[in-house]
Formats: sequence, structure tokens, C-alpha cells
Amino acid sequence: RTPEFIAKVAEGDFKAAYEIITSTNALPALSGRVCPQESQCECKCVRGVKGEPVAIGRLERFVADWYRENVNAMPEKAASNGIKVAVVGSGPAGLTCASDLAKKGYAVTVFEALHTAGGVLVYGIPEFRLPKAIVANEVKKLEAQGVEVMTNMVLSIDELFEMGYQAVFVGSGAGLPMFMHIPGEALKGVYSANEYLTRTNLMKAYTEEADTPIIQSKAVAVVGGGNVAMDGARCAMRLGADHVYIVYRRGEAEMPARKEEQHHAKEEGIEFKTLCNPIEILGDENGRVCGMKCIRMELGEPDASGRRRPVEVPGSEFVLDVDTVIMALGTSPNPLIRSTTPGLETNKKGCLIVNEDEMTTREGVFAGGDAVTGAATVILAMGAGKKGAAAIDAYLQK
Repeated sequence: RTPEFIAKVAEGDFKAAYEIITSTNALPALSGRVCPQESQCECKCVRGVKGEPVAIGRLERFVADWYRENVNAMPEKAASNGIKVAVVGSGPAGLTCASDLAKKGYAVTVFEALHTAGGVLVYGIPEFRLPKAIVANEVKKLEAQGVEVMTNMVLSIDELFEMGYQAVFVGSGAGLPMFMHIPGEALKGVYSANEYLTRTNLMKAYTEEADTPIIQSKAVAVVGGGNVAMDGARCAMRLGADHVYIVYRRGEAEMPARKEEQHHAKEEGIEFKTLCNPIEILGDENGRVCGMKCIRMELGEPDASGRRRPVEVPGSEFVLDVDTVIMALGTSPNPLIRSTTPGLETNKKGCLIVNEDEMTTREGVFAGGDAVTGAATVILAMGAGKKGAAAIDAYLQK
């Protein structure tokens, strides 16, 4: 319905534009900020054939912000059908699923392991990209619909069924970080991007009274070339580092990060060390990072992903003078749910296996978002949450 909402924006009827967007997108203020519109909706715009496409993402963000600042009406609670459904995880998939189920009258409870609802929206995406007040407002809307949001909660699937929930949606994301398994990764000053961003965004590690402080760094190397790497690098710069490097084994053209995020990182003074790969993290006598040994790379033949495979250049080793290393190499789903739930199967990457109706291999257990796909975009997780809610409704109404 994108043309309809743009037409309403052109008319100046922002309230109607917001209502059109939210008929299919429960979280426009979020997706308008953090999703790669250039490869999802804007790439379909016919204006882009001979020039720039309509800035759909920015219009979406503007309309959502206008509504929040000028109307911000809370949704009404639907008449209850008395059927209890549990949603595990309060990220974009879980929030969307819970909202759609609540509109249908289900008694929904969202269980979140951390102390603040929002999932990756609050622990992974920095404030300068997505203000936390916006996420909190969306959670407030969810509660107005009658959804109970319970934080600091870790329960097994079996326990949820024992508590009377007749279906479960797993939207627990992909929060298990990956490492390179090179010498020195256990040194003090080596972080996964997940830990670094969680400490910064959620635990307020930059404050003096923080329970989980971050080392005051002078020079930081962020290993990886995705959006998370850009977020980690930009946070490190804001936390006072003199030098921040993006270390990526392919060229800049092959970086998976959005061009917009790369541009912002460069504007802020972050240095790109492309066609470089770490081979060892060096430590001092106190077990602290004191450098990172890298080797230069060149691009060879394409690999299975279609990108040219990076190949080491013999004799090209050099040392990058850093005191902190952030590994932003991707994430996978936490194996805890699978290991504690009989009958729940995953693929070789640890992602939950679902059928065309989003149901897992366990009866009554549905899943969507990064827990199924691996790390992906917010809008894809929201779509999975919407599809999961429809599937749960069909399942429970049989």
C-alpha cells in the first residue's frame, strides 16, 4: 500500500498516511529507521529507473514520528477469547506477533530474558540510530492492547504449556556471537559485538556507576563489514577512542553493510582497513590486548555466496596498534531453546526448522525471525511475526 500512503503524505494528511502504513506494518517508526529500504521497497520504485527513487523509508519514519508527537493514540483492547498464547522474545518478530494476536482477542504474554523489552531494538541498535523512547512507546501500545510483557524471564517451552498457554511463538532472535578462533581471542579487551553493544546500549557502560563497564580504549579494531560492525565502530568512537578501524577481509564494494552506514562511519572519522584479515591478537604481560596481527588479502574466484573469495597475500603481515578488538562476524540462534525442548529440530546452522505455516517440529510451537532465518533485517522479522500470528490463529481455531 505504499503508493496510497505516499499520496496521503502529498496531501498533508499524515494521520491517514499513518493509518495506511500500520494496516500492514505494526512498527513503522522502527522499520523506517533501520531497514535497508534501498534493497527492499525503494528498489521497486519506478522513479529509480532514471534517477533517485522516492525516499520511502524516510517518509515512513516522518509519518510515524508525526503521529507519535501529535496524536499517539493508544490502541483499544479487543474483546478477549480467553485463549492464552505465549511469545518468547520481545524483538521485532515477537512484538509484531503479539500485537496481531492481541487484535484477535488472544490473551498474550511476552516473555523477555533481559530487563528491558525490545530485543535487538534496545540492546543491539545504538541510540543514535534508533532512540529507545520510540521502542518504549511501541511496547506501551502493546500493553494497551492487553498484552502482558514480562522481563527477566527465562522459561522452557514445556513450562509454558504447563502454565496453560495453548500455543507458543518463539521469536528469540540470533544472539549467539561468532568468533574467528585465532590466538589471543581470550585476552582482556576482546569483545563480541553483541556484548559491546549490549553493554553500551542497554547497560549504560559509559556511566561511572555502570555494573558492566567498558574498557576506556585508545584504539579499537572492529572485525567485520556488516551493519553491526558499523554500529560497534561508531559506538567506540563516541566512547572516546582516538582511532577506530573497520577490518574487513574483502573490498569495500563487497561489504554487506548499507552504503548509508558506511558513509556515516567514514564521516565520523572511522578508518577502513579493507582486504585485511586478523591472524592473531597480541597481548601484554597483563593479558591485555596490545595489538592485532593482520595479513593482507586479495580477491580470487567467487565462492558459494557469489562474492570473490579472499586469498592471503604471502609475506604481507603487519601489526595494527590497538588495545581493543570487537568481533562483528555474525550471530546464530542460541541453542538453549533447542537443547531444553524435546522434539524441536534445527538445521546445521542452529536455526529452528519450520513448515509453511511457521510451525516448528514440535506441535503447537511456532517460530519466526532470526531464530529461523539467522541474522536478518527487522522488516523480515516483523513479517515472520505477522505470518506466525496468522498461523497460530488458524491452528487454535480449528
